[in-house]
Amino acid sequence: MQAPNPPSATTSAPRRALGIAIAVFVMAALAGLAWYLTQPDEPAQGGPGGGRGGGGGRGASTVGVATAELTDIPVVLDALGTVTAAATATVRPQVSGILQKINFSEGQLVKAGQVLAVIDPRSFEMALLQASGQRQRNAAQLEAARVTLERFRTLLAQDSIARQEVDTQAALVKQLEGTLMTDRAAEGIARLNLSHTRIKAPISGRVGLRVADLGNLVGSGDAAGIAVITQLAPIDVEFAVPQDQLPVLQSSIASGASLPAIAFDRTRTRELETGKFAALDNQVDTQTGTVRAKARFANATQALFPSQFVNLRLEMRTIEDAVVVPVTALRHGSGGDFVYVLNAAERTVALRPVTRGQAAPGKIEIKTGLKAGEQVITEGADRLKDGAKVMLPGDKPAGGGGRAERGARGEGRSGEGRGEGRGEGRGEGRGEGRRGRAPEAAPAAPAA
Repeated sequence: MQAPNPPSATTSAPRRALGIAIAVFVMAALAGLAWYLTQPDEPAQGGPGGGRGGGGGRGASTVGVATAELTDIPVVLDALGTVTAAATATVRPQVSGILQKINFSEGQLVKAGQVLAVIDPRSFEMALLQASGQRQRNAAQLEAARVTLERFRTLLAQDSIARQEVDTQAALVKQLEGTLMTDRAAEGIARLNLSHTRIKAPISGRVGLRVADLGNLVGSGDAAGIAVITQLAPIDVEFAVPQDQLPVLQSSIASGASLPAIAFDRTRTRELETGKFAALDNQVDTQTGTVRAKARFANATQALFPSQFVNLRLEMRTIEDAVVVPVTALRHGSGGDFVYVLNAAERTVALRPVTRGQAAPGKIEIKTGLKAGEQVITEGADRLKDGAKVMLPGDKPAGGGGRAERGARGEGRSGEGRGEGRGEGRGEGRGEGRRGRAPEAAPAAPAA
């Protein structure tokens, strides 16, 4: 008995070819599936019978629209500012003495002219009395000298006295008049020094921490003084203006317009105070390329505090009757800025180049290329092109019933085709098979 022959190479070759074919088919199927999944979804046109893109074309995209409108746009400058006191004063005594009384509390709000402290006034009262007495004595001497001069003049008219005595008495009167004037000045200084023992607030504001305590010897030479008063109402905010913005700002200043200013907190979520532009510095900082400016606020609610950091918005001018659209309507391409303009009657869009202008919160000015009243696409413009068909949120699919009917008919025809193909194929194949196998079985039957 012979051993079985080993499988020949001719037997394994078809199997290898079959495996390669299956692998190629699987890879092609995976590649097709990946391509299909990465394609953007397209809204189907028509009814249930429509396929992707309505059975042969890209579908109409549903878009959002907005109408270009005329409005006034403020040209604003946003900057980081520092709150600074409109005035700061160090309360220093103008005379030296013992601090006898303090009439304020630390952190208290005071008014200009309010008595804050008192220095022991006794020595100054004595000095005033002394100056007053000196003035009164010299005033009496002057009065006596004037009476004597009048008497000498009478005697001179009677030729009873020498003219030299009259002239001497007249000079004495003038001398006493000068002395009396000096005495009056000394008395005024003494009275002024006495009033300086009552230390008053030079400005209105908030008093800081006290520097000197009761019983201390204070004087005009004390650099720290008694306390520091910071004016809080009104209050200023200093900020920097870029040199590129100077022409617009200077033009508004020259016109005499009042430029509104708004102070926000650091997060720009809360409005702290409203005010107006106050002043512009006279030179550009060469290191930063900016110019210092100042805005003033009433600060009635004490929302602003010295050295506080705030966000400032200054309205430099207003563009009147500007054509504006939502920011989402403006798009940028290789040819520049453009918008999609809606043709409401035909439900198509047209790509229109535009020139952008001033930006506002949520809106943008269109200088050229668009008129007020025209509708622009704000949502769903990523897949649009010039002349594309679109649908608005309230639109119904056009011709949906006809397409659905045609789609149903197509499905019926496809089903009929599949049924006919399967029926004919199976019927013919099976019939031929059965007819073919019957003759082969005949010789196997035993002969009668």
